[in-house]
Amino acid sequence: MIPVTAVGMSIYLCARPTDMRKAYDGLSGEVVSFMGQTPTSGHLFVFVNKRRDRMKILVWDRHGFWLLCKRLEAGRFQLPAYTDPSQHAVVLSTEQMLFILEGIDLNSVRLRRRYRRVP
Repeated sequence: MIPVTAVGMSIYLCARPTDMRKAYDGLSGEVVSFMGQTPTSGHLFVFVNKRRDRMKILVWDRHGFWLLCKRLEAGRFQLPAYTDPSQHAVVLSTEQMLFILEGIDLNSVRLRRRYRRVP
């Protein structure tokens, strides 16, 4: 089980559509070359295809990579809006990631204020 809420773990969404034929090495290359991150950092790296009906999540867990895949039978993933073309990755909160996976409209959600520890 991958702890999505682990302290110090970030979730990065690739800001461009990704070819879903890519596996561990291809996605690791995207993390390094396009997103400018280190794939073995332990962070979650999220990739979505152009139709937004497939998603892959790449994560390192001490000994190797996990590659989680999801294909929607109906509908599309709703991604947060990002308008800066120089932005290569969008940092997601755990809540946003769960909303995307569950099909909840990110624009209609109103989060109440909660305490967050500043690292």
